[in-house]
Amino acid sequence: MKERKIGVWNYTAYGLGDVLGAGSMAVISTWVLFFYTTYCNLGPLQAGLIFAAARILDAVASPLIGYLSDHADSTRLGRRFGRRGVFLLIAIPLLPSFGLMWVSGQHFLYYLFTYIFFELVYASVLIPYETLAAEMTDDFRKKGMFAGARILVGHLSAIAATILPAWIVAVLGGADSPDTFLYMGGIFSVVFMLVVAIVYFNTWERKKSEEELAAQMADKSSIGEIFVKLYKGLGSTFKIRAFRLHLGMYLGGYISQDVFNAAFTYFAVFALGALLADSSLDPLSLTSYLMASIFGIQTLAVGAVFACVALLPKFFPALTYRFAVVSYIAGIIGLSSFYHFAPESQTAQISWLAIALIFAGIGRGILNYIPWNTYNYMADVDQIVTGQRREGSFAGVMTFIRKATQASAVFAVGAALEVGGLVKGEKLQTQEVMDSIVLIMTVGPTLVLFFGYYVSTKFNLNTDTHKILMSEIARFKTGERKPSSAEAKSLVEDLTGWDYDKLWGNNELSLKTVISNDKTLGEAK
Repeated sequence: MKERKIGVWNYTAYGLGDVLGAGSMAVISTWVLFFYTTYCNLGPLQAGLIFAAARILDAVASPLIGYLSDHADSTRLGRRFGRRGVFLLIAIPLLPSFGLMWVSGQHFLYYLFTYIFFELVYASVLIPYETLAAEMTDDFRKKGMFAGARILVGHLSAIAATILPAWIVAVLGGADSPDTFLYMGGIFSVVFMLVVAIVYFNTWERKKSEEELAAQMADKSSIGEIFVKLYKGLGSTFKIRAFRLHLGMYLGGYISQDVFNAAFTYFAVFALGALLADSSLDPLSLTSYLMASIFGIQTLAVGAVFACVALLPKFFPALTYRFAVVSYIAGIIGLSSFYHFAPESQTAQISWLAIALIFAGIGRGILNYIPWNTYNYMADVDQIVTGQRREGSFAGVMTFIRKATQASAVFAVGAALEVGGLVKGEKLQTQEVMDSIVLIMTVGPTLVLFFGYYVSTKFNLNTDTHKILMSEIARFKTGERKPSSAEAKSLVEDLTGWDYDKLWGNNELSLKTVISNDKTLGEAK
């Protein structure tokens, strides 16, 4: 692929797309469960059901969007605006739906439908968006730069997402008013529209080869057959070993944060609010500033790793991931132990919390960066297996899994709070409820982090191994079918999970094989 020149503004514009991705998810994971149970007369379990219902629809919608974004250039609109870009343009006028989620005092069905609608709009942007780094370059370092730009901007938007309620309270007053969240939703809706437009006008897509287009146009499947192939294709992404391991690391890092974020809001409002009763901040503002502190430290951590990727000749994601897990667990334990052993001195309290927040922020920042760094190389590993580029399929799987796991985490926290006795709408909770909150915030994230740590010990994609992978792909493109060395053969088989003689489309995952089998079946009929 002959690459266009990528400048600082292209990295920045691409990164801005995660204002929607990370920003909206930060708002939802931090505030929505608290908003529903405090201002909307919903119990924790009712609120959790909203997320569960949305995931059922997502099981169809996200994979379908991924498939369509891979094939939209078969249509006139897709050729005119880009197979990825057409989705971005359609979504822009629909993004104000985010603000509708934050209207208090409505019926359960209102919150169910507004949440589902925004989730669909979100998926229609994020799935095509997540393909763009791999579309714009094949270079390992440039992909790492795109990932770094995305995560840095995402963290800045997450800081805004967590601190904005405190600022709104400071400007407009009404610390206990649900209108704080409505103003926040409106502000973010406008910002979302702006950044998606910037992404559209400052990114581009890889041109498909004539062979790819011919194979795509030759596929005349019915709607039913498309859905069958769609889910087979998405399922086939799990047959790529590096992708399975990548997902394990991704889930370890992100589920732990989803559980922590949902529980930490209650922890700060009820537990820390009681311990820090002398603070001049209301509980909502206190929570905002504490979460913003964590995200601020995360941003610094991401910046440090980003600089390492940009400046150092080698980068080893799995090793860095394991360091992050240890740091995050140390921070979680520090926060939970503060609840049990908080000193009386205000100086000591601030020092204790600061140290815990620093460890948690460093770990979380790196855990956010690593999976999205390694994700950009999954299409390369898949290409050597299938002989195709399937960025859209991988993006569809990633977006579905991200939203499904986040919803599952928030639902689990809601169910645990229900069991723990949380009373909806109450500004004060019992000691038993606060103990349950601390337990949820500590044990849930730690267990998931241990899982991610274990998976990372099996993950071998790094700067050096990616070069070997790309070299073997180049050999396949020239017609070579033998490995360049025994080391290259072993490495590629480790990354893909396939024997070398089954690579480059010589397997059931290849589009050529699927079309050939379909033709054979048609002739038999």
